[in-house]
Amino acid sequence: MIRPLAPALFVFFWSTGFIVARAAAPHADVQLFLLCRFASVILLLGIAAVAAGISWPSPRELARHVLAGAVMMGLYLVLSFWAVAHGLPAGIMALLGALQPLFTAAWMLTRGDGRPSMSMWLGLLVGFSGVVLVLLPRLVNAGFALASSANVAAGMLSIVALTIGTLAQKRLSGEDLRVAGCLQNLGAAIVAVLAMCSMGGTRWDGSPVLWGALLWAVLISSIVAQGMLMWMLRHGEATRVTALMLLVPPLAAILAYAVFHETLRPLQFAGFALALAGVVLARRAVT
Repeated sequence: MIRPLAPALFVFFWSTGFIVARAAAPHADVQLFLLCRFASVILLLGIAAVAAGISWPSPRELARHVLAGAVMMGLYLVLSFWAVAHGLPAGIMALLGALQPLFTAAWMLTRGDGRPSMSMWLGLLVGFSGVVLVLLPRLVNAGFALASSANVAAGMLSIVALTIGTLAQKRLSGEDLRVAGCLQNLGAAIVAVLAMCSMGGTRWDGSPVLWGALLWAVLISSIVAQGMLMWMLRHGEATRVTALMLLVPPLAAILAYAVFHETLRPLQFAGFALALAGVVLARRAVT
């Protein structure tokens, strides 16, 4: 029942991460916000796993899950949040995020772990072109000059971390998603603690907006969206799954229009249609 709906639900829930980050940024230091998010997920999923009597993996598998979470969620979110907080325009960060499916396909090609077909490459390139059209007005307004080399490097490294962590999911043992999610958020929390010690702060104003953003980030962005990503990676091919990431920036732009009343132009709607066509082509490609 959930399998046909999983891609659409995942794209929507994952896209809301941009909105949550924007809502929370004025009210708390991002590293502290991420630590609270990861710790809350650990607590909820850990309690759920214990209550259900689920067995925990061997120390070796446990360490692999912690490491995968540290890379896929910890490094990805800490680096991307840091880049945006230090001046990288959100549109540029979203555009970098749209490179992840291309990185995934290239990695699989060089490793010989499946060979994406020409239709797959075409779909990814068409989808990325659509993302560029959606973000083009923001990029022109923000100006690439606003992005320092350190911010761009952090943004690129965050996408590399997400790509490696996503591919690592395919090699992990099929633990219960509650156990896997708890352990992987533990790895992410370790990264957040290290980030706080080195560059974070303790600003937290306790406003209703902040608590609402945290609640959504924990329940929807972490437990639901990340759980769906792990589930889809276990039941599908990595490049087809990550091709869905091409739809995240366009949908995030639409959500920003609805929530923050940002403007959308006909060019951006055309870009969203192009991104959708690219994802459909990539997911239908035979590898």
